[in-house]
Parts: sequence; structure tokens; C-alpha cells
Amino acid sequence: MKHLFGPLCAFLLGGVLYGLCELAWRGRTHWTMLLAGGLSLLLLYFVGGMGLSLWQRCVLGMVLITALEFLFGCVLNLRLGLGIWDYSDRPGNLLGQICPGFSLAWLGLSLPGSLLCDLLRRIF
Repeated sequence: MKHLFGPLCAFLLGGVLYGLCELAWRGRTHWTMLLAGGLSLLLLYFVGGMGLSLWQRCVLGMVLITALEFLFGCVLNLRLGLGIWDYSDRPGNLLGQICPGFSLAWLGLSLPGSLLCDLLRRIF
């Protein structure tokens, strides 16, 4: 049971921290972004156990988080019409759901996220 605490903490912290980042950046968030943030940090937690360098983990984290953002966007924005975000006005966007600029943001956030996951792994 103890081995579940690290991933559970990663998920919960990811949801809370991402929600707070969105509130600070955009002034609003949507409850589904707490799930996306939780899943993103959980992915970083598992990537951290793969024996990759920190740089490799951050790049892989960027790719996985961008894929997760695309999946969430296709379901929430395109299929359900919730309009949580729209990158249609950004260069290089794909269906208005992902764009290179935010992929770079995920790369940047993967660094502190990976370090946080390292800490969680040491604690648990």
C-alpha cells in the first residue's frame, strides 16, 4: 500500500499546482484542468523511474503533456464544446488544441515537476 502514496501525491499535487498556475496565469480554470494537471505530474512521476537523464525526462514530459493536452482538448473543447481553451490564433496550432508555444511551456514546467517527483520518490 505504501508504494501507492508517491503516485497518489503526485496526482493530487499536480492537480492543485496546475489549477493554481492557471488561476495565476489566466485568472480562471476549469475543474477538468485539475485532472489534466494531476495526470501530467503522475506521468512525470512514472517517467522519473525510467532511468533517464533529467533533460530526457523533461523532453519526454513535454511530449506526453502535449499529447494529454491534445486528447483533453479534442474531447472537452471539440467534442463537448466546452471552450476551455482555443489556440487557433497561435502559430503552428493543431486544431486549436495544442501549439508549439505551449509545448515549450510544458517543457519548462517539466523541470520543476520532475524535481518534485524526485522528492516524492525519495519520501515514499
